[in-house]
Amino acid sequence: MSRLPFPPFNAETAVQKVRLAEDAWNGQDPEKVSLAYTPDSQWRNRSDFIRGRAEIMTFLTRKWQREQEYRLIKELWAFQDNRIAVRFAYEWRDASGQWFRSHGNENWEFDEKGLMRYRAASINDQPISATDRLFHWPEGRRPNSHPGLSALGL
Repeated sequence: MSRLPFPPFNAETAVQKVRLAEDAWNGQDPEKVSLAYTPDSQWRNRSDFIRGRAEIMTFLTRKWQREQEYRLIKELWAFQDNRIAVRFAYEWRDASGQWFRSHGNENWEFDEKGLMRYRAASINDQPISATDRLFHWPEGRRPNSHPGLSALGL
């Protein structure tokens, strides 16, 4: 199994890899998302330490049950060889109807087949009102016409 583009990354392929990840996460299919990672992939997500595709699927299933109306934007921060640094923000609401904007950074490392073998994510949640939301598109992939983080001032 492999996932284009392959490292070493250049500016174009790093941006492409980031957008493919954003699109997959916005699809909210834990099994499909897990296939972008090596079978023994290691994650640190906030204070959770996750290893392997089965744990990734369990984690993402819980996440998207809790984080309703999830909308994510990722933006390339830096890249070198087989590593990419990303900043991101996503909006979601909890079961009580409270909206949040979660801001974070991720560090990614890929194997030679383009699968992510390491992911470290640091995330902060900011309560927002429904009127403060900025991510307005139907569930799924963010339209190309929707502004990214920099254009939104995030």
